[in-house]
Amino acid sequence: MFRTALLAAAVLAAFAGPALAQDAAREAQARRILESTPLIDGHNDLPWALREGHGNDPYAVDLTANLAATTKLHTDIPRLRAGGVGGQFWSVYVPADLSPTEAARETWEQIDTVRRIVAAHPDVFELATTADDLVRIHRAGRIASLIGIEGGYSIDDSLGLLREFHEAGVRYMTLTHSKTTTWADSATDAPKWGGLSPFGEQVVKEMNRIGMMVDLSHVSEETMLDAMRVSEAPVIFSHSSARAVTNSARNVPDNVLRLMAEDGGVVMVTFVPGFVSAAQVAWNQQLAAEADRLGVDPRAETPDPRLRAWAEANPRPRATIADVVAHIQHVRDVAGIDHVGLGGDFDGVGALPEGIDGVDAYPRILAALMANGWTEADIRKLAGENVLRVMRQVQAVADSKQAERPSLALPLGGGAPE
Repeated sequence: MFRTALLAAAVLAAFAGPALAQDAAREAQARRILESTPLIDGHNDLPWALREGHGNDPYAVDLTANLAATTKLHTDIPRLRAGGVGGQFWSVYVPADLSPTEAARETWEQIDTVRRIVAAHPDVFELATTADDLVRIHRAGRIASLIGIEGGYSIDDSLGLLREFHEAGVRYMTLTHSKTTTWADSATDAPKWGGLSPFGEQVVKEMNRIGMMVDLSHVSEETMLDAMRVSEAPVIFSHSSARAVTNSARNVPDNVLRLMAEDGGVVMVTFVPGFVSAAQVAWNQQLAAEADRLGVDPRAETPDPRLRAWAEANPRPRATIADVVAHIQHVRDVAGIDHVGLGGDFDGVGALPEGIDGVDAYPRILAALMANGWTEADIRKLAGENVLRVMRQVQAVADSKQAERPSLALPLGGGAPE
């Protein structure tokens, strides 16, 4: 696949103008880099997309075909290959409005979906739980498949359940999703704890002990700071961008980015238009204001005709690949080259920036960074080396803690008293 792409780039260079030829050459260089350095994407919602649109059946769509023209999916095997993806964290997301018990059950079902995706295509995917697994699987020409929980409500306030998820292969947990939990504040909900509750701190400590990465996407700034204070291992942001570039609560503020060098973690920049485009943020605010004026719900499944007419008269601006590049560059500038990664959130959003239509977009993104002066060593760190380092550091902390005490008699569960 990569050698074919190199040949195609050479042909294009012979017939295209200088600018297009340079772009093609940089994309070819990016693909060459990804032959030996696995590109690790921090967050992909294909399991949920299969659940919602295809009966939770990995066989309901032919993932061996390019599905761009026939489905709304951003992910399939040909595009994963074209994008040079070597390691994929599959999100086992379930909605934040479920009861904790329902969330726990459905999270297990989503883990089962990931395993069935892998089992359906054993020549392409293999489950991974360690950095060494990931490197080995990539060298064998397959795509390492890892699992991340999106929302701490899935553990139903049980450290025992947290440990069982780890045993099942989960290697990160996002502490919240869109709503504040019984032990951690979300970025997009009213705060309850001023960050983490005492039980939330115990959750982070137990994640350190068992070797599960602490993911701070979706959490409030106070929760970010609390988790980084409590955690003895580096943290991650599996799919967040830079708040200084686009003022969204879902993005990482500069004061937290500046702490990343001390923490050792990595911010995996996401491509969600509403998080990377300031113009889209402004448009969303205008839409909300118009909905408020009309007294209607902008999130209604069937939009009010008056609000739809407003949106048609005021088209939503498109995010671009340049917006994404600006966020990657800002995270690098503030946090440092050792603390930036990629977390697209493919199949978790309805729209994507121009130039990023699916998981095949990574070489284009890397080529755009090279055009801005990024070196091959920089690209390797961004693509996967930073995440591999964090995974190894998280495991080293776990090994140390388990050597001190193999099992902890922590509370059975339950958030801190209200």
